[in-house]
Amino acid sequence: MPPSVEGRRTASLDPLALYQRLRRALGRGEGGLPAGSLGDGASSFFEDFFEKAARWVRANLFVPDARVGWWPFAASAGRAWLREAEAAGRPFDAVLSTGAPHSAHLAGRSLHRASGTPWVADLHDPWTDISYYDEFPHTAPARCLDAHFERSVLEEATAVTTVSPSWKGLFERKVPGMRGAVVENGFAADDFPPLGAPDPSGQEHFIIAHVGKLYASRNPEALWDALARLRRERATPKLRVELTGTVDAGVRRALAARGLEKIVDVRPFVEHAEALRRMARSALLFLAIEPFAQEAGMITSKLYEYLASGRPVLGWGPPEGDAATLLEETGGGRMLARGNTDGFARFVRMHYDAWAAGAALAGARGEALRPLTRHAQAGRMAALLDDVTAGAEQRVAGR
Repeated sequence: MPPSVEGRRTASLDPLALYQRLRRALGRGEGGLPAGSLGDGASSFFEDFFEKAARWVRANLFVPDARVGWWPFAASAGRAWLREAEAAGRPFDAVLSTGAPHSAHLAGRSLHRASGTPWVADLHDPWTDISYYDEFPHTAPARCLDAHFERSVLEEATAVTTVSPSWKGLFERKVPGMRGAVVENGFAADDFPPLGAPDPSGQEHFIIAHVGKLYASRNPEALWDALARLRRERATPKLRVELTGTVDAGVRRALAARGLEKIVDVRPFVEHAEALRRMARSALLFLAIEPFAQEAGMITSKLYEYLASGRPVLGWGPPEGDAATLLEETGGGRMLARGNTDGFARFVRMHYDAWAAGAALAGARGEALRPLTRHAQAGRMAALLDDVTAGAEQRVAGR
């Protein structure tokens, strides 16, 4: 946060801290409250019971999320700050809440209700439609309460922003007449060299890289099948796969079952700058979008960094979704249907052959990336904030 921006800290009731202490006591290390397929499994009856109990508590006692204990503290501190600013003759022009966690929007709602200050709720993820929502053991009352919270935020916010056109449509269908806008995740231009990515043609291996978490729900079996086929055909002898981050045990088993473990290098998480370097030195980047009802709107923040790295992107996900559209519009790559083994094989072979000939194919066009910088997206948000505050001033003047 820039030094010129004033900030205030508050206390919080944090169930995550207690959960982590219990995990350490059981010898299970660090970890957040389990979120469906994000859990890591258990190795004994007691540990299995502990994980299930923790998931039930998270789903039913901490609604909408495990950070809800911050809500009353944030609301109290925010109301005091609003009063101080009003008394000093410098009232706040707007309230901006951003999440997930969605409990941040409940704090924003409290401040809007208390002061009437225009409020923009910035939702980076679906609320009750998130991909793993149904994996939680919610009771009916918990589901009803969560849906009530979601609807109240969408109804009461002066404007609602989200990260993709499809998710904007999702929220607008829930609350017709809601004022919605898209502000994308974008990428930090300063993190990338102005001359683009280095040409990987001179490197010893053709590297397909994935940076981040490969959950069980993101296991791209059609891609593994395609790579196994190309390997059997000896069409890509210098191909290697580099997976940096968390790789689910099921993904590892799928690779081993196809005899690919010899060409796959699994590495732990690295610092952000190193992750960007690994993207830039790869010949091809891989993106996985798990199947779920609202998959069309999933544009991960990682995709923007993939595009900014200058390397082409191969996606496993919905070919008609917003991420596929972004890849097409920027010339950054292609999204293939999850079962399209032939398509994956052709795409990899095309890029491998170009690389082997010393002319590796490039990724997104530079001019197509300029509107996707975080600076440009901040401009979108600033324009929206100007608009909602101007509207509030006009309503006050008209009274």
